[in-house]
Amino acid sequence: MNNLAPISLGLGAVSAIALSLILTTVNVIADEGTMQLGTFSTSRAVKDIRASKDFYEKLGFEVAGGDIEQNWLILRNGSTTIGLFQGMLEQNIMTFNPGWNETAETLEEFQDVRELQSKLKKRGVKLLTEVEVGETGPASFTLEDPDGNQILIDQHVSKAE
Repeated sequence: MNNLAPISLGLGAVSAIALSLILTTVNVIADEGTMQLGTFSTSRAVKDIRASKDFYEKLGFEVAGGDIEQNWLILRNGSTTIGLFQGMLEQNIMTFNPGWNETAETLEEFQDVRELQSKLKKRGVKLLTEVEVGETGPASFTLEDPDGNQILIDQHVSKAE
């Protein structure tokens, strides 16, 4: 007789496991090589930034950046980062930041947002917004997964030449 019992994880445990897997730099392996999307965070479209700040602080998050008077804050709990944006986003959005580690420190080496955009287009991924080719420095583009969830690739730093 088999002594193994099925393991049942609640949705919270599964969500925590899934989130912990994507909080570090994400690498997508494909024929053209690795895509280093950068550090992951989630950007939340909030109705009341003060109420949202109070709520997330109860979960152990601390303000790490932003300006509440401009209706945006960056909160961090360990290596988990969330952005709160009142009146700036139509929906919650996943965000990847090429060139940054999980504490927004600039990496010496990273894939530029324009390189990521080019690879995705070659793979047939439809982009909602695009970076102008030939430009350098900070830039961003957006795409959508098959379920309509938006993804922002948002580079805040220039790549060393």
